[in-house]
Amino acid sequence: MNPARKRTVRLTVALSAAVVLASALIYTSFSAASPALTPSQLTRQAQPGRSYQVTGTVAKGSVHRGGSGGAILYFSVEDRAGGTTIPLAYTGTVPDPFREGREVIVTVEKQGSSYIGERNSLITKCPSKYKTAPAGENQNA
Repeated sequence: MNPARKRTVRLTVALSAAVVLASALIYTSFSAASPALTPSQLTRQAQPGRSYQVTGTVAKGSVHRGGSGGAILYFSVEDRAGGTTIPLAYTGTVPDPFREGREVIVTVEKQGSSYIGERNSLITKCPSKYKTAPAGENQNA
């Protein structure tokens, strides 16, 4: 076989393999992703025995500890705009910035009429350091 033709065949095979591998990677990353649901979406869609990610803010006055030695953290997550609130029980690591009014993401499973947080799945979203300037304030000053 001609050496130039041999290089062309190798290049074609290598590029084809790269395209197939990249396509497989893209497919698996998108098929494995599941969007986080709000509490109102979760109450409509949740089925017992399945895990869901829920996002919202920690409801005011809802945080307390229970169980033996305070191992279980009980709190409620509400829609960002208010409205629907779901109570849940969580065990595991609690991030330092966790507090009432803070936005969180936690993986939960519906068990009966309550929600149980998956161990060590609690993530606290930090508030943005960039805030919208009040109306009438000069932005270019």
